Amino acid sequence: MNAFQSIPLSLQTVLLLVGSNIFMTFAWYGHLKNLATSPWYIAALVSWGIALFEYALQVPANRIGYQQAGFSMGQLKIVQEVITLAVFVPFALLYLKEPFKLDYLWAALCMVGAVYFIFRGA
Repeated sequence: MNAFQSIPLSLQTVLLLVGSNIFMTFAWYGHLKNLATSPWYIAALVSWGIALFEYALQVPANRIGYQQAGFSMGQLKIVQEVITLAVFVPFALLYLKEPFKLDYLWAALCMVGAVYFIFRGA
């Protein structure tokens, strides 16, 4: 048995989604820094290459979460959105050198509300 399989299914889902979102964020926004002077189609091809790795993690994450861990589709989507925000904010601040805005905090508080409402009946 490999070590990953000994991790609870819900945590496997979350860890795979974190990895997926890291790749997704670089695919969607990394070209703004690294390929800013390249033609858009070069950036698109590089982004598609990165997105392949995103899908290689996202598809198993959603299957494990939905089929084995017992997440509903709504719960799975909200978990993914929370992870997206948790990955995007550090990426924007540290990698793209965007200034911190309180709007990130307000968005996070809205996501906490979304988590509450989607999981309250579970």
